[in-house]
Amino acid sequence: MPGMGMDRWTHPAVILVSTDLSDLERLMPFALREASESGARLILLHVLPIGIGMAVDPTVMPYYDPASALEHAAKFLHPWCTVAHNKGIACDALVREGNPAQQIASAVRQFQADRILLGTRSRGKASKLLLGSVAEQVLRSVNLPVITVGPEAHLPVDSTGHEQVVLHATTLREASRPSAALACHIAASKHARLVLLHVLPTVEELQHRRLPANFEESARQQLRILADEIAEGERYTDVHVEPRIAHGNPSIEILAASAELHADLIVLGAMQHSALQYLTRDHTVYRVLAHARCPVLTLREPLAPAASGSVEHAAAHT
Repeated sequence: MPGMGMDRWTHPAVILVSTDLSDLERLMPFALREASESGARLILLHVLPIGIGMAVDPTVMPYYDPASALEHAAKFLHPWCTVAHNKGIACDALVREGNPAQQIASAVRQFQADRILLGTRSRGKASKLLLGSVAEQVLRSVNLPVITVGPEAHLPVDSTGHEQVVLHATTLREASRPSAALACHIAASKHARLVLLHVLPTVEELQHRRLPANFEESARQQLRILADEIAEGERYTDVHVEPRIAHGNPSIEILAASAELHADLIVLGAMQHSALQYLTRDHTVYRVLAHARCPVLTLREPLAPAASGSVEHAAAHT
């Protein structure tokens, strides 16, 4: 991975904030903090799907009024631009019409965005979170870091004396190295502690599968090697990297570790060859996005040949 690209991802010059307007109150505190830390320009993008701008004429006949719909959306975005400008942050509002995922990709190219920030939403009587088709398409298609802010994410009320923590959950696959390196870069830029977490099956399951007695120690050793490699390889030897092993359900253990550490950011690698399945209700990324109390950064992993005869192969389901 080119160093220049990694630097741009760590210190973004342009952050694209994709909003459905209902999530602005939740997204903007994070967007403003990110822009303030990196000096980035914010692009606030709302995409109006074709056909959504319906109005009713005096005869109660519906008709398509895109101009009014676009004007209405712009009125929601401009006050936040003013808030950003008052903080010394460059910010522009952009309202487009069309396919949301395609328009987001187009805006990324047009403004050469280095990072995307978007929200998830909950709806229904049970308030079950729906990632949304747009967010799902973005997560599985773009080759940029995507920060997702879920309904339970919030900024610390008082950050005085708070040690920042970046939590990276790794599968120890070779394809997960880019997201581990990015997590290290971000931790260094924030002067934060980096915790590398690897989740193994429960002890009972390990015994049931008759895995070698040194299986856990082998995983722990691989994690220590990864910690040393990313710190030295990225020339961030001053970053405090803490390897950690847990047993159980990956999403539960990631969320538990995040809560325990009061993590400021969770970094995950998303497997592109099974991203649609990986983002369903029963898989790790979806559950973490749904319930994390801090933003979650995902980076699409490159395709890699399946491992064989290794710890990562034996524990691939984690």
